[in-house]
Order: sequence, then structure tokens, then C-alpha cells
Amino acid sequence: MLRVGYPAKLDPSFLDVMPPGVELIALPDDLDHEIAVDVWIPDPLSNRAVRVWPYLRCVRLVLSMMAGTEWIPGTVGTHVTICNAHGAHNIATAEWTVTAILAVLKNLPLFLDIQQSRNWRRRKEADAAYERITGDRRPLHPPVMQEELTAKKVLLVGYGAIGKEIERMLAPFHVAITRIARTGRTDPVVHPVGELDALLPDAEIIILILPLTEQTHGLIGSAQFERMRQGALLVNAARGPIVQTDALIEALNAGRIRAALDVTDPEPPPEDHPLWRCPNLLITPHIGASTPEFARRSLQVAADELRRYMNGEPLHNAVQLAV
Repeated sequence: MLRVGYPAKLDPSFLDVMPPGVELIALPDDLDHEIAVDVWIPDPLSNRAVRVWPYLRCVRLVLSMMAGTEWIPGTVGTHVTICNAHGAHNIATAEWTVTAILAVLKNLPLFLDIQQSRNWRRRKEADAAYERITGDRRPLHPPVMQEELTAKKVLLVGYGAIGKEIERMLAPFHVAITRIARTGRTDPVVHPVGELDALLPDAEIIILILPLTEQTHGLIGSAQFERMRQGALLVNAARGPIVQTDALIEALNAGRIRAALDVTDPEPPPEDHPLWRCPNLLITPHIGASTPEFARRSLQVAADELRRYMNGEPLHNAVQLAV
């Protein structure tokens, strides 16, 4: 019987999907003694998980509840097989992305501030902000209070499962999507990441939804911000270090771009970090996948992978095979 360790904070009812032939072991955050488990489901909050790892013995398989597993290989070593939760967070993350885009284009942060100030006349600030960020100085009447997503030119950087879900959700807005992935392909047309710089100037919205790797670390820096059109909206639903923070701060403070971030570098930013004070910026605290369905979907993916592991079948979501 396989011993499967899981975070004690999880509702046990979510674990009903686990296959027969396993013994479920609840692992508290304050674990202070050694315990042997064959399979480890780490806490989705990595700072909690790394505190538990030193007390675990005999682990052969890690089933992450997250799509990203950056911290796991360096923690558990190369003798452990690691699987991610590919597909579990497509809907939530895609919905956050569309919401963030609409929130910025519809000036919701400003209008919330206006609501809290109880000063209706401040709405004219939206017109001034539109002119300032877009450079559109036509004598528009009535004043511009918001922008439309429909027919915008979107550059989708990353075309995995979440990227495809974002595309599906954007389809009703009739946006013009250009796709980028690590390697180019056809049907549909996907450009290789090497063409990023050439494609940036035409994009009104740039969405980052690609994994953090050595190749993508710092992918968006000063050179890329210089190539973006005036008022372009950068949306980062991927990982903070894909964007060079100093360059992002410079571009925001210069009024060249807008940004919506669910991830930052550092994460979280210290209270005195200049990122907090940047204009034209919406930040959410890495909650893009966090809905009531998070655990249920993640554990279903883990259970399916565990079943394959127990049956000696190929794993679908392996990001590292034990050596």
C-alpha cells in the first residue's frame, strides 16, 4: 500500500478521488518528526511545503497541486519524480486574465477610488488618463470614460493549456490574436519566441502565460518595453521573474505602458518597494488560480496521475523523472 502524504489543511473530502490501495497521511505545517511516505502532495504554499520536506523519508513521487514547480527540483533532488497539476487551473487563471484586462480598460481601479472619495465629478480624470496613456489627443466628445476590448490586437505569449483557455475566453470579443510559444508551429499559427521583439510593436495587449525557465527568465526587459506601442497593456499571469522589474518600473513611471500583474519579482514586494507606487498598474497578490475549485481540480489531476503511477503506465504531467 502506497503512503501518500498531503497537507493537513486540505478538506479530507477532496481526497475521496484517490485510488484504492493508498494510505493517506495528513502532514501538519508544524511537522517536527520524521515520517515515511511514498508520495508527497506538497502544500500549494511553497514556504509551508519546504518546512515539511526535511522530515519526509522515502518519497519517490511528488504530485504538485500547482502548474508551476520551480522550487520543487531544488528541494527534493533528482531521485524523485515530479508531476505538476497541468490543466487544473486553466479556467481560474484564464478568467483572472480576462478580468484584469477588462478592469484596466474599463478604469475600474480609478472608479473604485472615485466611489470611495464620494466625488462623482472626478470621473473626468478617466478622460485625462486615456489621453495621457494612449497619446490620443483628438477632441473626443463626450469624454472618454473607458475603452473597449472588442477588436483589440492581443499578443499571447505562451500557448499551453492555460493560453488556449485564455484564447477561448477572448473569442467573443473578436480580438485579433497572435500566438507565441517556445517553438513555432502551424494550425493554428504559433510564432517562435525568437520573433517576440518583431511582434511587440503591433500589440495593444500583451499576455504572459508561459513557464519560468532559464530561457524565459527576464524575457521582458528595457528593449522589449521600448518596442511596445504607447499605452500597451502588459498582463502577467505567469511568473514574476519573466519580467525585469526595474525595466517595468521605468516604463510605468514614464507613462509608456500599462500593466496588470498577478505575479511580481520580488514576491511579495516589500512595503517600501517602488512597484507599489507606479501609475497605470493593477496588482493582485498571486491569486489567479485561487477559487473554491482549486483543491478539487488539483487533487483530481493528482489522483489520475497516481493511478497511472500505480498501474505502471506513462505519467502525463511529469516534469522530472527520477534518475
